[in-house]
Parts: sequence; structure tokens; C-alpha cells
Amino acid sequence: MEIKKPRGTRDFLFKEMEERKYVENTLRRIFETYGYSEIKTPIFEELSLFTTKSGEGIKEQIYHFQDKGGRDLALRPELTAPVARLYINELQKNPKPIKMYYFGSCFRYERPQAGRFRQFWQFGCELIGGKVPGSEAEIIAMSGHCLEELGLEGYEIHIGNLGILRNIINGAGIFGEEHDQIMGLIDKGDVEALQDLLNELKVDDRSKKTLLKLIGMKGDGDILDDVEAIVNYNEKSLEALFEVRELLKALEAFDFHDYIVNLGIARGLDYYSGTVFEIYVHGLGAQKQISGGGTYNLIEIFGGEEVESTGFAFGFDRVMEALRKQKAEIPVTGHVDVFVTPINKDVKLKAFEIAQKLRKSGVSTDVDLAGKKLKKVLSHANTAGIKYVVLVGARELEEGKVTVKNMESGEQELVDASGIADYFQN
Repeated sequence: MEIKKPRGTRDFLFKEMEERKYVENTLRRIFETYGYSEIKTPIFEELSLFTTKSGEGIKEQIYHFQDKGGRDLALRPELTAPVARLYINELQKNPKPIKMYYFGSCFRYERPQAGRFRQFWQFGCELIGGKVPGSEAEIIAMSGHCLEELGLEGYEIHIGNLGILRNIINGAGIFGEEHDQIMGLIDKGDVEALQDLLNELKVDDRSKKTLLKLIGMKGDGDILDDVEAIVNYNEKSLEALFEVRELLKALEAFDFHDYIVNLGIARGLDYYSGTVFEIYVHGLGAQKQISGGGTYNLIEIFGGEEVESTGFAFGFDRVMEALRKQKAEIPVTGHVDVFVTPINKDVKLKAFEIAQKLRKSGVSTDVDLAGKKLKKVLSHANTAGIKYVVLVGARELEEGKVTVKNMESGEQELVDASGIADYFQN
């Protein structure tokens, strides 16, 4: 019987894991440069954590189950809610702002397709209790810094503000579930369904025209003058527009200029409060969005204090796919610098001894455990990118020596066996 991996999951082999580790470590380095510290949360949580955040309908999209104690649990479909739960459990009394980042696998029960898997990875952060627009600007600048460092090309960072849209809708007398329906259709980009809903709800002509104009507006900071002319009758939308202007000034201070103002970005959930942003990479088809984020008050809906968070997450797998499609240079180097091989079985134990001495001195070392012929050892070293091969022979050992072969130059030299660790550390 052949046992296959579960549908919607993947195996990652050596080279691909090296590439993923490089990208992961690059993101870690950038996040930590900005003062973020790593956290980890459980892979499964109480089911109510996700239904409270997203509604009962989320159960159709996730893996959930009862454990042997009858508790309703779920494999996490994302990491924002677990971070909010962790904050409430552990960090409410900590000084703010709190900067944390995470990297981990998530699970959704949906039909696997190109770019969408049932197990996937997110790399993201939360800044809890930071003042806007500074915290928003720093996070957006950091997201761009990450992609720049990875060498990704052709990405676009789109920035919007939900306050502008929400206040136009509220000004038309639309609240609650109907309000969220409108925002959900804007989020999906379904203009036809949006027009039908606005007509069904008997939204006044001015509000309707304003909304339909706003969601199509994209450009640089100069379009904000046009936005102001459209929403100048709604004082609260003008206040939200002022927030956008302040955010763009802060982005300039963070030396970040490569963005697109996009008033069509929306969220269907009402805990999002102001700035939202998304990152797209063209060439990925329907899965072009590699990141999304914004400012929200999620902690309060779980019974915590009223405190705003700003965060975002990279879809790690989509970032990897974008880099792959662009044939980006991802440095992949072998783990092993030195390969120790005995010339014959009589000196096998001495070869083990030398290999272990190198390892304990911090030199990455492999040793021939299979009794390969020298030709195969050298071929393996070439293929694996190993820099040196240490040849352990009985005749050389009698003089206290081993032979070190430089695989790049082909040169060989005799080295004192007792000082082999020093040789590779100098």
C-alpha cells in the first residue's frame, strides 16, 4: 500500500528548504532590525477564537474537531487572532507599544489550486498600542524594505483608508450588517453586485455616486485633492482623508515613496478602523496578493481592552512563488565545508575522530560513513559544493599528517592532524 501526503500539502526537499530558509532568515533579520521580537502560538486553538473573529461561517473553511475531552478546537487558519489571544493572556500590562513578529503554518479546508494549499505559511507582525500614523508608516516601510532586500521586482504596495468609505456609507444611513455587506462587495471588487445592493438599499444618489467614484480612484498622493473634492460634504470622511495625508508624510520621513493610493481597498469586518494596505505582484494570476494589513481593534472583541493594533502578514508561499517566477537569485550554499574520508577501512575510526574534532571547533563537517571509493567521494564533494576534502591515509598518519584537498583549486597539502581545526579556522 502506498501512503501519499494529504491533499493540499507539500513536501519540501533540500534545495527548496535552503531557499525557504534564506527568505525566512532575511525576513527575520529585517523585522528584528525594526525592533520586533518573535513569538510562537499553538497550531490549534479554541474554535471560538475564530468564530468570534470571523463568524460561524468560518467553520466551513477550516479544520475543526473535538478532542478526547469534548473541547471544540481548530487548526489555526491565520495568526492574527492567536496573537490577540496571546496579548490578552500574557501582555496586557506590558508597556506599549509592543512589537512582535511570527512565522508559522496555518490550515484552511478549501479546494487546492495554483497558489492555494490547505497547509500554508504566514510571516507577519503586530504592533499593539502604537500611535498612528507613525506605526502604520513604519510597518508599510518595513514591508517594502523586506521585498527590496529579497530582490523581488514588480510589486505594488496599495494604501487605502476605510474611514473615508465607512463614513460615506454611514452618512447614507446604512449601518450594521448592511454596511458590512457593502464593504464586503467593495473588498471583492464586485462593482455590479455593489450597484445592485446600493439600489436595493435605496442609497441616495450622491452617496452612491461618491462610493462608486472612490473605489475606482488609484494614483499617487496627488489624487487626494480629487478625493477631497468628492467627499467635502462629509466631515468625518474629510477627517479620514486628513489621516491619509499624515500617513503619506510619515512614509516620506521613513524614506518610502513607492506606493499607490487605492481607495478601493476595503474589509468586510467592522473591527478594521482606518489604514489598510495590500501588496500585489503581477504575474501570479489570481493569487497576485502576497500580503495584506492595516489598523484594527481586534483585541476588544475578545474581551480585552480597547487598543489599536497595526499589523500585516506575508503569504510566505506566495512570496516564494513570486521569487521563483522571477528567477530571483536566492543564495543556496551547502551546509558542509569539509568532508573527511578514510583512504581505507583501517583508518576509519581516526577519520571519525578528526571529523568530530572539526565539528566541535565549529567547522561544518561530514564524514564518509559508507566506505565509498575516493572517486565517488570527490564527485559527491563537487556536486554538494563542499570546499575541502580531508584524506586520512595510514602512511600520512604515521607522520601525524592528513591531506587536505581544496576542491575549487584542486591543490593538496599535508597538514598536521593535531592542528587540523586550527587550519580551517585561520
